[in-house]
Amino acid sequence: MQTVRIPPVITIIKSAAYALYEITYIRDVPFKPEEYYVKTRKCEPDASADVVKICERLRDENQHVIPNTEPTCCPCGSGRRVPSSCGNFFDKVAKGKANTAHCLRFPGDWFHVYGIGKRSLGFSVRIEVRTGSKVSEVVVSPENKTASSVDKFLRVGLIGDFVGYTTIPSLEDFYLVIPRQGGPGQPQNIGTNYSMWMLLERVRFTLDGMECNKIGVSYEAYNAQPDFCSSPLLSCLHNQLWNFWEADQNRIGRDQVPFYRVDGRFERINQHPDAGPHSFSIGVTEVLNTNILIELSADDIEYIYQRSPGKILSVTIPAFEALTQYGSATITTKNIGEVEASYSLTFDCSKGVSVMEEQYFIMKPNEVATRSFKLYPTSDEAAKYACAAILKDSDFNEADRAECQFITTATILDNGSITPFRPPKSGMHGFFESIEDTWKKLGHGFADFFTGRTCRSKCSGFFDFSCHIQYICLSWVVMFGLLLAIFPTVIVLLWLLHQKGLFDPLYEWWDERVNAGNRLTHDLNYEVDGIGINSYRHNHHKHEGRKRHHKDDGKYREGKRHHQIHKHNHLEAEYYGHERDKRRLHSVRKDQYKHHKNFVVQRGYSKRRGGIEIKDTRDVSY
Repeated sequence: MQTVRIPPVITIIKSAAYALYEITYIRDVPFKPEEYYVKTRKCEPDASADVVKICERLRDENQHVIPNTEPTCCPCGSGRRVPSSCGNFFDKVAKGKANTAHCLRFPGDWFHVYGIGKRSLGFSVRIEVRTGSKVSEVVVSPENKTASSVDKFLRVGLIGDFVGYTTIPSLEDFYLVIPRQGGPGQPQNIGTNYSMWMLLERVRFTLDGMECNKIGVSYEAYNAQPDFCSSPLLSCLHNQLWNFWEADQNRIGRDQVPFYRVDGRFERINQHPDAGPHSFSIGVTEVLNTNILIELSADDIEYIYQRSPGKILSVTIPAFEALTQYGSATITTKNIGEVEASYSLTFDCSKGVSVMEEQYFIMKPNEVATRSFKLYPTSDEAAKYACAAILKDSDFNEADRAECQFITTATILDNGSITPFRPPKSGMHGFFESIEDTWKKLGHGFADFFTGRTCRSKCSGFFDFSCHIQYICLSWVVMFGLLLAIFPTVIVLLWLLHQKGLFDPLYEWWDERVNAGNRLTHDLNYEVDGIGINSYRHNHHKHEGRKRHHKDDGKYREGKRHHQIHKHNHLEAEYYGHERDKRRLHSVRKDQYKHHKNFVVQRGYSKRRGGIEIKDTRDVSY
């Protein structure tokens, strides 16, 4: 393999693909047939326009009557084609019996009908080859698969497509209808009003016009339909072109693809070259590649073999830091001969430097060329290396050699932030080592994810939420979840211990320390209806004597005093009953303690009336 000194420039342009169909003119059909009727009293097939008006028989340009254009007369009545009144007896005698005249007319537009034949794929590929100032060009297509340029320098063959097209529709069972541009018959120009072009199934047409409710219905089929007068109006004029047109308009209004219109259903309609009245095309949206063979004439190619001496002018290698960077050797060469020639340059170094690839280049006479090589040491220590630059001519013989030396400084590691550079490894051994390194990195990544080593080194504290979320620390997530779970666990545990009664002694101790003093003070200073309740611990017997002395008082006070004592005793009993219930509640718990106190409080109640004192004392044990 050789490189052409002045390579040819090849330009390939492929046009958009299209599906091409052959079309054949068949006939013209009306767009919207209309049925007219006239209410009259003297309807006859040959009646004049004064009687049947628009339904008068039609005539051609030679004034000959066109067959089957006469009106069809139907009698009056409610069950007829057009319900009408027959009038009274006098109208029948004076004016004649009422009836209606019916006729078919084609007042609107007409369309050409074309049959669609075989399809073919159409596109063109233009190939242009430029060599210097000379240009050669050919165009190939499926119809012209092989072509040669005028100067015979270029020859192109179209081999074909890699895969067959799958989106090209087959339209052999359809008719193409297009608006009529001029008079009836075979058109010379099918026009460009693509919005009115429609594709309809062949079964929707009647070519001889003898079938009702099909496109192309004739006068004869209209007049010959059975039960004409009892059939509904327009009974033979359904499924016409205007019905399908209106259906597509409704679909377009709902942003849907039309069923029958060509425009909106296909792209690039009739944009093929040399479009005429006998062909019809639609664009192909599928993208496929075409295989072509390009051949260039090699008669003018010359293989020139030139050899010229060369010289190495200089070799420059700046010092650099080992491993963290790569060095660059700049070699300047010169063609010292008189002809243009090709050279090769190699740069070999002693052990410790990766092997460099040989370079090839061309130099003209006295031309100076500069080439560079990248140097990759394999050690991170400071060292001196010896290298040799070798220039070879086109015969691969040594033309010149230059010896040189360069040094590298030691690699400086800054807390591990600088990773020593390793030259890329090649060969099968390097391939397996790369796979091994990948698996090691994955293993270390999983281990670090579960152990949280990166989190401990990167994150400042346990509550550094943003850092832990950034590095997805699994161990921190577990610890944080346990920390959150401690609080509800402690609360539940304390509640269960409370239910078991473990804290009851504490409650008793608290009640005894806080509430005992309050109860004692309340007992010693209790007033009920003016009767003083006082404690007399040391004067009990004295009060007993006074009680006996007051018994000798007058009996006129007995009733009042008895009522007061009863009232006093009632309130006192209520108070001591409440206290007795509280003592019973605490007595069970107090049995568990070794140190409890029994003390007696003498309570005195007195009320004086007229020198008589009534007292009542009770002993209460706590």
